[in-house]
Amino acid sequence: MDAAASNGGLLYHEVQEGKLCAVHCVNTTLQGPFFSEFDLAALAADLDQRERQVMSEGAPGAATIAAGDFLAEGEGSHNVSLGGDFSIQVLQKALEVWDLQVIPLDSPAAGSCLFDPELETAFICHLQDHWFCIRKVNGEWYNFNSLYPAPEHLSKFYLSAFIDTLKGSGWSIFAVRGNFPKECPMATEGSNGFGQWLTPDDARRITASCNQVQTPQQADFSLAADQPDEMSEMDMIAAQQEEADLNAAIAASLMDTGGPFASYSAAHEESRPQDAFASESASDKMSKDSNLEQQGANKSEPSEPHSDNVQDASGNYQEQNTPSLEGKESIKED
Repeated sequence: MDAAASNGGLLYHEVQEGKLCAVHCVNTTLQGPFFSEFDLAALAADLDQRERQVMSEGAPGAATIAAGDFLAEGEGSHNVSLGGDFSIQVLQKALEVWDLQVIPLDSPAAGSCLFDPELETAFICHLQDHWFCIRKVNGEWYNFNSLYPAPEHLSKFYLSAFIDTLKGSGWSIFAVRGNFPKECPMATEGSNGFGQWLTPDDARRITASCNQVQTPQQADFSLAADQPDEMSEMDMIAAQQEEADLNAAIAASLMDTGGPFASYSAAHEESRPQDAFASESASDKMSKDSNLEQQGANKSEPSEPHSDNVQDASGNYQEQNTPSLEGKESIKED
């Protein structure tokens, strides 16, 4: 189904205000500030009243016991929490005002939208306490998450992968079908303080500017600091998974190599016995050589040719020179 041109091609986006993500989700699905938090609260109160009436008029027996348990929970609402999180039934009632149907993506009525999501017009997504909308405007898909400063453009290929990732992370996803409102009077822009109209170029420029100013770690920290209770669970899971993968890779690397200095330590430890053995061998060799030299010196001392000391009768030593080889030659010639 083709998306109808909405507001002359402008994108309507609401930035997170308190815990009003359900309000933001409904309005970005309709592409205009059609509902306030008071409107959704009134729908939630009406649903609570109808549910209590149905339970109190139930048949005797088990139904009556179940009704008693339901009514015994007090006057608290079953469709809006104290924190401001609205049930899917409230969002359905709000969209039914515009003859729009909300269909769970895993139901048979969803048909082939799980395999061809680009054929749809809008999806609403929920996990824990956060709602956001994925919407097609003038043939282009955008992520209207209220935690983002502007709508994030999604390609058709990435749309399918994005929805698969959400489903794998535990998000409940619903397709929205019907005749969406084509125009929203611009005069209603001042009906709340968190809605804004943007051209697609403005949205891309804001998104690019935020990506340049903040690193992913800084952006995650900023979102967590500003909206701690409305932090996107998908972003948290992705960050935790990335950190777990990094730690696993480091652990595997340490197991394989034994640490960054393991090769040096192992080589050093292996070389120590060899160095000690080589040192001992060299020491033994030097000792043996020294002994051999000493023995050779002892053997050669009695036959030194240059001089002899002769003890005379009085006990004094006299040096007796032995003729050299040249002297012996001269004697022979004489």
